Amino acid sequence: MERVATLQIFEQFVAEALDALPDQFREKLNNVDVVIAEWPDRRTLELAKVRHPAQLLGFYHGIPQTRRTQRYGLVLPDKITLYRRPILMRCRTLDEVRDMVHHVLRHEIAHHFGISDARLQDLGAY
Repeated sequence: MERVATLQIFEQFVAEALDALPDQFREKLNNVDVVIAEWPDRRTLELAKVRHPAQLLGFYHGIPQTRRTQRYGLVLPDKITLYRRPILMRCRTLDEVRDMVHHVLRHEIAHHFGISDARLQDLGAY
């Protein structure tokens, strides 16, 4: 899979996933950057309560919109990170990689809008 799902192709899938978001969500993505990393770092693993880096596919770093107050301003952008290697490890085809990127990005965007993992499970989004 590594030879086929290059970083350039992975970036293309992320761009497609962002473009595929409904307008009402894309327009409300506020002060957030989407980035790609090969693996999660140790601190992110601790925050996510995950032991092995292959278990974490994405992570939202930031202040969810539901927790922002009037004093929210002049802050660095929130960050949604998609972890390329763990995603590739779970996929066998480019179509699976594309689908997984779309799923993980939507999941992390849900956190940006203040939706918890427990609520996502209730909604059947896992």
